[in-house]
Amino acid sequence: MSVTPIAELGRRAAAAAATVAAASTAQKDETLRLAADLLEARSAEILAANELDVAAARERGESSTVIDRLMLTEAKIAAMAAGLRQVAGLADPVGEVLGGWVRPNGLRISQVRVPLGVVGIIYENRPNVTSDAFGLCLKSGNVAFLRGSSGAIRSNLAIAAVLRAALNKGGLPEDALVVVDDTSREAAVEFMQLRGVIDCLIPRGGPSLIASIQEHATVPFIIDGDGNCHLYVDAAADLAMAESLLLNGKTQRPSVCNALESLVVHQAVAEQFLPRVDAVLGEVELVGDERATAAIPRCEPAADDDFSREFLDLKLSIRVVDSLDEAIAHVNETGSGHSEAIVTEDLRVADRFVAEVDAAAVLVNASTRFVDGEEFGFGAEIGISTQKLHARGPMGLRELTTAKYVVRGDGQTRG
Repeated sequence: MSVTPIAELGRRAAAAAATVAAASTAQKDETLRLAADLLEARSAEILAANELDVAAARERGESSTVIDRLMLTEAKIAAMAAGLRQVAGLADPVGEVLGGWVRPNGLRISQVRVPLGVVGIIYENRPNVTSDAFGLCLKSGNVAFLRGSSGAIRSNLAIAAVLRAALNKGGLPEDALVVVDDTSREAAVEFMQLRGVIDCLIPRGGPSLIASIQEHATVPFIIDGDGNCHLYVDAAADLAMAESLLLNGKTQRPSVCNALESLVVHQAVAEQFLPRVDAVLGEVELVGDERATAAIPRCEPAADDDFSREFLDLKLSIRVVDSLDEAIAHVNETGSGHSEAIVTEDLRVADRFVAEVDAAAVLVNASTRFVDGEEFGFGAEIGISTQKLHARGPMGLRELTTAKYVVRGDGQTRG
């Protein structure tokens, strides 16, 4: 299969940016609804392409986690379409006035939201990202310039063909969505270095992709990092609640970044709670410190790096601590800055945990699985940032904009 040069794709994306940025809210929303309808109407061709990707992944011996992320179904396509309709119903951030004031000399200054321009997204075996990224980028006035993985290339191109048809039908340039069809490593590096084309690069993938971005990218980027998420069960915890949150966070969908990977238990409740952990997580492999292995016979001793690992599987690390201070220190030392949760009935303990834990999201008496753009009311998210500039946490429409100052005067000059 012949591929299109990265530089040519970049030129096309950049050429479409001004038109997309100037599109009205009504036109963007109508195009998103058209795209949702077309996804459902043409689901058969998308599923046929996806079946080829899944079959190839199985032949390569990919893990069940990879297959789960790669595989599409009618229900998943319906969810993609619903995501586009939901984004169409959200408030348009473009043009929002963030603030305004008048200077003593009469100058009227305001700060206004504007699109970033061309948003580059590089991602692994998640074809639904193609639709999610398109929807959020279009609504926020940006061109979506996408580079997926070789393992999902047929699925990504099939989805993109449908979405580009919707753009054409909606009167917007098809190049508001550009998908790289060259899946070589060299093309990925070239993509990361398209200075003057990509205004912001967002990677969605594992540690190797993040490392590659950090090594090679010469365009501004946001890290959508690992999700080594902890649940701390405090001395004042409701243990039935803790059990429920643990089960949901660990087993509801273990292959995602907001799944629980580590359990931290205060020693005051460890003797009561750890046997319950053993019972409720019977299918989960457990590793832990000395007190955890003593309380749960099948729990194996944890390796040095187990407390810092994102397993993305039915595996959990367990640490027993003597105090809140020790729990906070452990979470900050081993966490990835994604999402951290505490179970406690003590408001002062909860407030300290919230104030002192350094993460994009901190939850009190709630599952880490809620740290998600759709659950936060943002629509389909573009990713979850674990860095601090310019976005942190689930990234929705507003995080795909920047601001510019508008200054209005009546002939003022500076003395």
